[in-house]
Amino acid sequence: MSPTIAILGATGKLGGATLSALLSHNLVSPPSSIVALTSSAQGSEKWGSLESKGVQVRHATFEDPASLEAALRGVSTFFLVSTPNIALDFVGEDDDGKPVALGPGREAHHRHAIDAAVRAGVERVVYSSLAFAFGGEGEGQEAKGKGKDESKAGVMRAHLRTEAYLREVLGGGGALKEVVAIREGLYNESWPLYLGYFSATGADDRTTVKLAGDGKICWTAISDLGVASALVLVAPMGAYEGYRSFYLSTRPATAKSMQEVAALVAEARGKEVNVEVVGREEHVKYYVQESGLQGPAVRWWVGTYEALEDGECLVDDPMLEELLAKVGVKPTPFEDTIREMVRGSS
Repeated sequence: MSPTIAILGATGKLGGATLSALLSHNLVSPPSSIVALTSSAQGSEKWGSLESKGVQVRHATFEDPASLEAALRGVSTFFLVSTPNIALDFVGEDDDGKPVALGPGREAHHRHAIDAAVRAGVERVVYSSLAFAFGGEGEGQEAKGKGKDESKAGVMRAHLRTEAYLREVLGGGGALKEVVAIREGLYNESWPLYLGYFSATGADDRTTVKLAGDGKICWTAISDLGVASALVLVAPMGAYEGYRSFYLSTRPATAKSMQEVAALVAEARGKEVNVEVVGREEHVKYYVQESGLQGPAVRWWVGTYEALEDGECLVDDPMLEELLAKVGVKPTPFEDTIREMVRGSS
């Protein structure tokens, strides 16, 4: 009997891809040793879909710590997929125009799940962080001198705080012996968000996309991240003794800047698309005043482009390739994803 593995967000993008990889690559036996955690109600379509795979299905939500603790009883490895509720991280501005947090951030939800795991006696927590803040001692690329625990990207803030809390909790005794923080590569499939909220469906008629900055990204397919994450989850207990952090991402040789992404989109749809770098202030002004997006969301997101310019997403870690090779999988080319998304919507 395999140790019990629980996945929070088992019907989401990364959680779903990880669950699929565990089953399709026969990484666990029987399937009932997997616990799929969902916020959906018993009897719902999502619940039934999970149940049909032969896994255990348990109800749990970030907002209800008691439900998390109950759902994690008897679990040895817990895959904490970060909450997609990014609005928790949004920032506003004070009277002087300086950014101020509108709430505690996504890390508050993550802390609920971590505390519940500790109370339930979980031995290993694997957390899905994000592939920003690359650089620092011992790594191939350095993001202009910044260490691994600093980032200019607002989207990374909650992840760094969650990682810090995991390190703190690990030293508190109890059953928890291993913590793995996986800095998951930026999804191939997320390029429209980075390309100025571009529409892949053909409804976007812009020939020039205004961005605050540009830099290369080591894009990584969700399905590949699912396979690699699954392999981390099934590693023997003791393989990651203590605290471990690494990146699952493609390598710099295939990295693409936003200008290069625009060129690939233009090729796929047969219409010109270019990037114009306009700086932070004009970026915010354009997307709030001319595109009608919400100010807090745009101000939170704009730091992403400063991070790109600093090389934070130019990742040089072989872990993804090494894990995928164990099951005969090669990284999905980013170009293939763009062609499928653009041409598939036309």
